[in-house]
Amino acid sequence: MAVIAASMLLLAVLLDRWIGDPRWLPHPVIGMGWLISRMESVIRRIVAAFRLKGKWSLRLAGCLFPLSVVGSVYGLAVGLVSLVNGFSVWASWILETILIATTIASKGLAEAGLEIFHALVKGDLPKARSSLAMVVGRDTEHLDEPEVVRGTVETVAENIVDAVTSPLFFAALGGAPLALAYRAVNTLDSMVGYKNERYLHLGWASARLDDLANWLPARLTLPAMLAALYFAEASPANAWRIVCRDAAGHPSPNSGIVEAAMAGGLGIQLGGINRYQGRVSHRALLGDACRSRERQDIDTAVRVLYGTTFVYVAGLSIGLCCFSLG
Repeated sequence: MAVIAASMLLLAVLLDRWIGDPRWLPHPVIGMGWLISRMESVIRRIVAAFRLKGKWSLRLAGCLFPLSVVGSVYGLAVGLVSLVNGFSVWASWILETILIATTIASKGLAEAGLEIFHALVKGDLPKARSSLAMVVGRDTEHLDEPEVVRGTVETVAENIVDAVTSPLFFAALGGAPLALAYRAVNTLDSMVGYKNERYLHLGWASARLDDLANWLPARLTLPAMLAALYFAEASPANAWRIVCRDAAGHPSPNSGIVEAAMAGGLGIQLGGINRYQGRVSHRALLGDACRSRERQDIDTAVRVLYGTTFVYVAGLSIGLCCFSLG
């Protein structure tokens, strides 16, 4: 069983690396987004009907998001895999491999980063800004090249966990159903996990669940990332130093680890001032400004992304096999 599980992980990574997420193929996240929107309408009607206004009353109501959405996604995935398994074990194996591949996005993340990189190489800063705006929430229209580089490197680093290593971790634990359940948790956080007036309390449970789900995968990602930095001819030793020194200053207990590692490994400084719809947001500085950020840092970050992915999935696969032998 462990060999089968390991083979699904490896093939899912290769499948994502090969074809990514074709636009013509319906993606599970679209269905998750639709379900979340429907559930928000239901939850807000419940809040209005019971006149819930207190912080903890709203947070309790917000628990319906993960209970309903994550529970539904997991239940549907288990049902589908079980149904197909009843006809053919091999068909079930193929289905799970494909489903796991839909939960990871190394190719899409790399392509987004390289699109910005190539725009900068061509000297097309407006194009680079607009491409960055497609993958971040911050204002990008007035960013200079070093700030575009910062935004891109931060996004690539942060999403190594969200888009690659966490779904692989949960796939190793519980196959495609658990990987899809994680993707539902992450999609919930991206849709309702904001600290604004609309979602501060209703989205609280979803945001905390996302932090909890990513806690262990983020820390297991670090050794794989240090190895990838070594192969990318960056500095894993400095990455470790910066993680120990700066990661705790990041607002996310998980993203801070990988962003600090990337900053230290590349020898640049990340964090600083971001603007969201004109409002200034200060992020803790990660790393030392040993040199200016440059476009080549994006290419290096993408190589670290791919290196981390393959070291991590190899480690998970070996771990599964060793666990079964033990």
